[in-house]
Amino acid sequence: MSQVDIYLDAAERTNTRRSYASAIQHFEVEWGGLLPATIDSIARYLAAYAESLSLNTLKHRLAALSRWHQDHGFPDPTKAPKIRQLLKGIRTLHPTQEKRAKPLELEILRGVADWLTSATAAAVSRGDSTKALRHTRDRALVLLGFWRGFRSDELANLRIEFIEIKSGEGLTCFLPRSKGDRNLEGRRYSCPALSRLCPVEAVEDWLALSKLSAGPLFRKLDRWGHLSEAELTPSSIIPMLRKLLSQAGVADAESFSSHSLRRGFAQWAGMSGWDIRELMSYVGWRDVKAAMRYLDGVSIDQKARFEQGLDRALPEKQPIPTPQLPNLPEVALTTIEVSIDLSAFNGGSRRAIANALRDMVSTCLARFQAQPLDQEGRRYQIFVPTPSIDILDDHLYSLLDELHRIADTRECFLEAVCLDTASGRHWD
Repeated sequence: MSQVDIYLDAAERTNTRRSYASAIQHFEVEWGGLLPATIDSIARYLAAYAESLSLNTLKHRLAALSRWHQDHGFPDPTKAPKIRQLLKGIRTLHPTQEKRAKPLELEILRGVADWLTSATAAAVSRGDSTKALRHTRDRALVLLGFWRGFRSDELANLRIEFIEIKSGEGLTCFLPRSKGDRNLEGRRYSCPALSRLCPVEAVEDWLALSKLSAGPLFRKLDRWGHLSEAELTPSSIIPMLRKLLSQAGVADAESFSSHSLRRGFAQWAGMSGWDIRELMSYVGWRDVKAAMRYLDGVSIDQKARFEQGLDRALPEKQPIPTPQLPNLPEVALTTIEVSIDLSAFNGGSRRAIANALRDMVSTCLARFQAQPLDQEGRRYQIFVPTPSIDILDDHLYSLLDELHRIADTRECFLEAVCLDTASGRHWD
């Protein structure tokens, strides 16, 4: 392998290479497709597996095929309008509810942390150093994973030499790469010390007991108490978390996964009054749509209205303090003008148009802080997070797909255009 190939290979995650190779093999071997592919062959491939594979899996297969054509210098058939239209048809005829990890609520987190504290004390009292190490490690992993909203791969990739701890104040850690860091720039994370369920104290306890000073923070531990040089694998964290939940007396432990820590933190932050942009900056989300999926129906504005009503009815109630994190980076926004032209099927009633417009504004445009530009409600100004042009394209094409899906449900024709008034670019 040449030096150039070594660097090119290092630029892509191992899991991505493996999954893309598997997708190409599925297209060529299992389905019998030929590469380079045509638009029609890609369409037939999607239609063949529309019922047996999820829409997300089909999109992943398309991403792999797109990469193959780009890498080999061929036109990319996966970007054709016919393919986009076909995906919309598959979503319409085979609707599925996205499977999401159950959020780990703060009360459950406290129960697990308390159980681990008691189990550690019992292990120390009977001289069981193996159990004491394991419980101390697990407590640090669960608390840090929750309060930082880390994925399992981020927890597995933490290294001690990249962690700075100021006792009683907080910790910072640097991750050279993670799933959301597509440019491999690395990112620094901070976490404050807390009065209860403190992740900083838990990490300090783990480092003091394990006597580790370098290498992976969270490592494998065998039955004899020997710490491995290797880190925990991301896939091992799910069964470990479920076992802890079961031991702590949580009845439905199997319904949780490592993503439950991230979802649990997002739910807690949403209900505690965090601004969506503040939450995105803290967790590392670049996509408002992704952040809203984690909030799982929690409306910060709605909660504020409830609290205002409670304050009027119960004036003696003290307001809940809002957690503040210092020096959070701003997310770049692009101002987009959205034009919506609706007409009902077969000259239907105006109510169908009004209902469609209401659904579009409340479920699609609202998450981009939409502001009406006319009295008829046909033109809106939205503000779209834009780390890159590709992300902006993804946001707006996803938005247009959702608008068309609502129009179809409400039996309306739709013509929608997104316009960047600064650059003149448009999406339709």
